[in-house]
Amino acid sequence: MIGHVVAMTSAFAEADTRPGAAARVLARFGHALSDPTRARLLLALRQEAGYPADLADELGVSRQNLSNHLACLRECGLVVSSQEGRRVRYALADPALGHALTGLLSAAAAVDPLAEEHHR
Repeated sequence: MIGHVVAMTSAFAEADTRPGAAARVLARFGHALSDPTRARLLLALRQEAGYPADLADELGVSRQNLSNHLACLRECGLVVSSQEGRRVRYALADPALGHALTGLLSAAAAVDPLAEEHHR
């Protein structure tokens, strides 16, 4: 699924495609960003991959709450997990997502002067 989402996203960036399919991809991304905790989690993973316990502490949320948000982000195809011994490490599904988040923050700052202050 993740490869499919990334491939679809790349295809949309390179060619004119069906508006309905492109809208569904953007809607999934918008759903992921619609919750402030998920948005903060994506921004944290943009900086570096992490472990759930560490991410929960960094974001100031319970491990259960973080687990629910990670499940949502996995279902949206935006994060992947990898087993490392007894721990699970999470990362953005594709480096392009980190670049997209950076671009989105820049665009938001361009139209909303307060956006720059709020994303720090």
